[in-house]
Amino acid sequence: MSKPLMGKNALVTGASKGIGRALAVRLGQDGAVVAVHYNSDAEGAKETVHEIERHGGHAVAIHADLAADDAPESVLAGLDSVLGSHVAPAELDIVVHNAGVGESSDVESLTLAEYERLFAVNVRAPLFVTQRLLPRLRDGGRVVNISSGVARIAMPAIMPYAMTKGALEVFTFQLAQQLGSRGITVNAVAPGVVVNDRTRDQMRANPGFADYARELSALKRLGEPEDVAGVVAFLCSDDGRWVTGQVLDATGGAHL
Repeated sequence: MSKPLMGKNALVTGASKGIGRALAVRLGQDGAVVAVHYNSDAEGAKETVHEIERHGGHAVAIHADLAADDAPESVLAGLDSVLGSHVAPAELDIVVHNAGVGESSDVESLTLAEYERLFAVNVRAPLFVTQRLLPRLRDGGRVVNISSGVARIAMPAIMPYAMTKGALEVFTFQLAQQLGSRGITVNAVAPGVVVNDRTRDQMRANPGFADYARELSALKRLGEPEDVAGVVAFLCSDDGRWVTGQVLDATGGAHL
């Protein structure tokens, strides 16, 4: 089996479940050593590591609360503890910012605390974690930000969440311009409705949700985490070397 990422080190945030787990597993299958970040779900992160190892890959788990002010330092300390050495800090080739607060209230019921947590995890953390990782990111590396289809689709019920993803997309093309001279590509991937624990809960609570979500897509099915992982794997591979500053829609053609 081809291992296009052999010899690469990757960090995937929010990789204890769902899309993040699928991303980490795919990068591990492609040969990368994967740092599996988690916040509250240590057991889930351990399961992700085991899944990567079961497929013949190598992975380690690191903990950091991305809502905390010291999140960047926690991420670096975690990386150094598992990927670094006594004489050199950990270096990375791939950074995937997947962790995020996935739901929000509408504008009428949004609280300041909810707003601050949304932007802390979904925007501030990717910005400042990347800032601290830039000296560790090797030339020719990859940064992939996981956005959302709602950044281009008006859904007022989750407006504040959508705002964070819009900010993440602006960060994407600005950073791509800055890092291009180092051969580093920076892109975003925007999934639509993907089957995971949260959407399964929505389907149980609202029996019509699954049919509604299928109808949104031109392909008339729900997304799977592996669908998103395949897009990210392409961007992280050498085949994706000429794509930068872009948002790749991975919604299955929702709201075309």
